[in-house]
Amino acid sequence: MLLRAALLACLLPAAALAELHEVRMLNRNDTGPMPFEPDYLVVRPGDTVRFLATDPGHNAATIAGMIPEGGEKFIGKINEEIEVTLDAEGIWGIKCSPHYTMGMAMLIQVGDRPATKADLPDDLPEAVRQRMLEILERRKAD
Repeated sequence: MLLRAALLACLLPAAALAELHEVRMLNRNDTGPMPFEPDYLVVRPGDTVRFLATDPGHNAATIAGMIPEGGEKFIGKINEEIEVTLDAEGIWGIKCSPHYTMGMAMLIQVGDRPATKADLPDDLPEAVRQRMLEILERRKAD
């Protein structure tokens, strides 16, 4: 019993360090139509991301081929908030399923390695590829 309590005490500080990040799903912002805001997020393994259905008609889902090894795909329902805890380090591609071909996508960096063009699969829809290249360019300017 004492050993179990000691192990639990060791785990609590790590859980207490995890952060909650919020991403709004919008119809438009200063970057254009159908954005996630922010469209590039840096988190630590174990952090949680809450996707907010700020404007109607959106969801958040992983992009096939853009899930780090050990990560699990997810798909939220339209117009509903979803929370996901990201443990797998790497670059996650996130989309709004109904507006994906319009370029509604974002990148989440889990860990220390920033996203690069090499992280973008060749089979992305053109609007998504363009949006992600713009996101990467803005990141360079920051």
